[in-house]
Amino acid sequence: MVKNVCHHLHLLLLLVFVGISQYWVRQVHADSHSPPIKFLPGFPGPLPFHLQTGYVGVDENEDVQLFYYFVKSERNPTEDPLIIWLSGGPGCSSFFALSYEIGPLYFKKVDYNGTLPTLVRNLNSWTKIANIIFLDSPVGTGFSYGRTSSASHSTDTKACALALQFLRKWFIGHPEFRSNPFYVGGDSYSGIIVPILTQMISNGNEAGLEQFVNLKGYLLGNPKTFPADQDFVIPFAHGMGIISDELYESLKQSCRSGYEKQDTDSLECSRCLDAFDQLRSGLFYEQVLENICDEYPPELRRSLSDKKGVFMHGSAERTNIKSSSSVLKCRFAGYRLCRYWFNNDNVRKALRVRKGTTGEWERCRDALPYEYDVSDSRVYHANLSRKGYKSLIYSGDHDMIVPFQSTQSWIRDLNYSIVDEWRPWIVQGQYAGYTRAYSNKMTFATVKGAGHTAPEYKPAECYAMFERWISDKPL
Repeated sequence: MVKNVCHHLHLLLLLVFVGISQYWVRQVHADSHSPPIKFLPGFPGPLPFHLQTGYVGVDENEDVQLFYYFVKSERNPTEDPLIIWLSGGPGCSSFFALSYEIGPLYFKKVDYNGTLPTLVRNLNSWTKIANIIFLDSPVGTGFSYGRTSSASHSTDTKACALALQFLRKWFIGHPEFRSNPFYVGGDSYSGIIVPILTQMISNGNEAGLEQFVNLKGYLLGNPKTFPADQDFVIPFAHGMGIISDELYESLKQSCRSGYEKQDTDSLECSRCLDAFDQLRSGLFYEQVLENICDEYPPELRRSLSDKKGVFMHGSAERTNIKSSSSVLKCRFAGYRLCRYWFNNDNVRKALRVRKGTTGEWERCRDALPYEYDVSDSRVYHANLSRKGYKSLIYSGDHDMIVPFQSTQSWIRDLNYSIVDEWRPWIVQGQYAGYTRAYSNKMTFATVKGAGHTAPEYKPAECYAMFERWISDKPL
């Protein structure tokens, strides 16, 4: 009798579990497999590519709702690589990568006249040869949101864990992409996030506890990597002729413990750092050759003592938001176009954004409740190298936020032998930068004339770089 009761109870629990599981799968499928978007306000005619947006609930009770944009490859989506792209900040929306860097759209850079900004095609979009998920992460970024105050808090490791949950659930709604070669990509502060997430995916594959992800490697642009990143800003400035030989030597001598004011009691070091800050105050840090806006706010002209906020550069879009006088004077002013566009009700409706879940859209949200709990991602690079994953690390060589010298430094720390010595890589008969390849399947490349988000400045060159690397060709 007891045996029969237990048997029936077990069967009942199994049926309940199966029913819940099927319901959960249906919900994930419904949330993450919405119909493609055919039209977008501001773009003339139907979209010439497949765009899908949606939310995926993660964390306990799905209290974190992560928003994403998915663009299918225009070549062969069933076989082409699949990339999840995470923009930096932390707190910068991945739509910036979609519409200013590697995605299929650009904003037409014309004077803002009060009407909706116009969208045009990016002829050098990486989605010509790859499927890309542009994820708004961590929670609070872009249109991603938390249902509770605790769910709205994040850390480096939590953001990675939730991105992994997102990915597992996304594949439930998109099972046709499970066998595609998979890569994790990002830039700027994602130099911390991408290696951690890549290792989490690899660990899950090895444990066999989750569905298999066909992980092949990762790619990073101008990546924040370790605490000494900022120590290379001054050598970069000296090489660019921003500071004199004398000031450079004085900084080296007086700031022996590093170029951080809080790391030294030396009055001479503080004096030299103040002189350096003044000399670079009129520069656009993302690309030092670019013009700076007249209203470029002082809080963006960070001193070296600001280790975290230097990677956040979106708050200034709130400055003179209705002004149109300087849209074409500098690149930074052009960033406001996406803000005008996103805060239009018809745009949000077209993108299927849930009403009332987020307030005014910001390209980079600099007031996130976020804890930095990983300061150095080099150990993750080393682990991934040992496992044989390929990687592409590229640097715009005119970036003063994460200088290319910093990236070269931590790559040297990995201590892998060189298999393709330093040489130029060429696009359309011209030097596009310099590259070196290592025995750990890591390729490093500079992008000549590019800034902090290299594809934004050199789209054709970066597309060529990506196409060669993803196809296992030398740059």
